[in-house]
Amino acid sequence: MAKDYYEVLGVKKNASQDEIKKAFRKLAQQHHPDKPHGDEKKFKEANEAYSILSDPQKRQQYDTFGSTDSGQGGFQGGQGFGGFDFSGFQGGFNGQNMDFDIGDIFSQFFGGGMRRTPKGQSITVDTTISFKESVFGVTKTISYYKKKDSTKHEVTIDIPAGIEDKQAMRAQGKGEPIEGGNPGDLLIVIHVEKHPHLQKNGYHLQTELKLKPTELILGAKKEIEGIDRKIEIKIPERTLPGEVFKVKGEGVKYNQHTRGDLYVLISLDIPKKLDKKARKLLEELRELGV
Repeated sequence: MAKDYYEVLGVKKNASQDEIKKAFRKLAQQHHPDKPHGDEKKFKEANEAYSILSDPQKRQQYDTFGSTDSGQGGFQGGQGFGGFDFSGFQGGFNGQNMDFDIGDIFSQFFGGGMRRTPKGQSITVDTTISFKESVFGVTKTISYYKKKDSTKHEVTIDIPAGIEDKQAMRAQGKGEPIEGGNPGDLLIVIHVEKHPHLQKNGYHLQTELKLKPTELILGAKKEIEGIDRKIEIKIPERTLPGEVFKVKGEGVKYNQHTRGDLYVLISLDIPKKLDKKARKLLEELRELGV
């Protein structure tokens, strides 16, 4: 095996996708060529390792054969250059010229052959969106300032549905200007507010539904709060805690007509106090073997 991608990222072979993602992000920040002490070689190695291990099919083939058919990842599913996901820019930046400088990208990532053009500093800003906006996507106007002129600037971006908390979007050429070169970029870090009872798992949502013992045994009809409407689900008799029910099409929007699903985890809701009547009934049920 030419390279041990797990060793490159510093993770175990049974590492979860979340652990692999965290390891890659840490290395990418540490070795990025734009940083004063960046290491382009290590940066490329980490990026190559992540492009394989973050893809379940490529990872399985790598674990089995020590290699992959595609080798370098390529442009698949909106991803290019390994772990860098450019799919978030497909929606465009309204009213702005957000075309990528392909020559600059190849110069940064692969070096050689192309003359490096000086590039201004990047600007990082934070913006917060609601959980519902992260599920359906949202268009936002971002305000920021440049050091050179201390003037307020604005850029309008289309934040895609399914974006994760602390994920960043890049507005090409909207950063600090530099004499004789290209302006830097604007990095927009997206913060997603937490929802009181829903969690996001990729393009699916999940929630918990607590049921009383009688509802589990006898069945029940329950109403739950989805992301944009109330949903009634039928709980069959003899449902066990830990069972999961799928509500199709109530998850995260991932194209114009399709959404992921909502998964409902059933748990047991045991009352903290029992009155005499309830206790007596339960004791009678116990005697009956229930």
